Amino acid sequence: MISELQQRIRKLKEEKKVTVLAHSYVNEAVQEIADHTADSFRLAELAQMSRNSTIIMCGVRFMAETCKILCPKKTIILANPKAGCPMAEQFSADEIRQVKKMLPDYTAVCYINTTAEIKTLCDVCVTSSSAVKNCKMIENNKILFLPDANLGAYVQSQLPEKTFKCLQGGCPIHAGITVEEAGMAKESHPKALLLVHPECQPGIVAMADYTGSTSGIMEYAGNSPEKEFIIGTELAITEHLQYAYPEKTFYPLSKNLICPNMKIITLTDVYRALYGEGGEEIELPAQIMLRGLKCINKMFELNA
Repeated sequence: MISELQQRIRKLKEEKKVTVLAHSYVNEAVQEIADHTADSFRLAELAQMSRNSTIIMCGVRFMAETCKILCPKKTIILANPKAGCPMAEQFSADEIRQVKKMLPDYTAVCYINTTAEIKTLCDVCVTSSSAVKNCKMIENNKILFLPDANLGAYVQSQLPEKTFKCLQGGCPIHAGITVEEAGMAKESHPKALLLVHPECQPGIVAMADYTGSTSGIMEYAGNSPEKEFIIGTELAITEHLQYAYPEKTFYPLSKNLICPNMKIITLTDVYRALYGEGGEEIELPAQIMLRGLKCINKMFELNA
């Protein structure tokens, strides 16, 4: 049944000239029919590069919004409208405005895991892989970092010469893992390297052999001569690494590293979106897209 539905989807997207993008955290069956699988920002770049004018995003809402900001003339469809991101949605635009009023001399830096509206209120957008470099390049030594306090703490640890104010938000999945769990995992697998996402608690990051983005973790594990790894990010990454490198062994840091918003995206969602009977077309006001693009473009400028 799964392979039959996958064949139908492949045929339909070819006929309708639709590009399907999937985040690395979604189910393997969905990734298998995607044209590209990557982390959130890379998917937005791939949407820009696609020759097709319609993109189906198999990810969460802020990812689809980022694609729309970068591809305003393309039709961007969120495969499952219920796929949100608690981190991106935990602060309102009014709350961010109030914080900025209290810290007028700080440069506002937002993680890409934010809504389009909040991006319009910030000076620079960053990803987990570019955050340290981007914050270092900012001339101002005072940084307001939002919304992920753990990522902000990691960046601050790498840039002690700067002053950070971090909003106390974050990913409930990564932040929910405890130092005790990490210690137990290392004790159970003493030969394994611990690779973690910077959205994890600082105490866990301090224990890690490598800290980096989803793509960074996968690249490190693939290139390392070591044979055993504890993976401190969404369980899907542990699964993908097992498929990619069967000669190596990968252990999940915790069985609780599951993103329910990613896991609700199914092959049926993609199939219905292709037929125009499901999904949600992302539409943003022109001013939101223009101001959000300014924030994202500043990241490109600092990365140059």
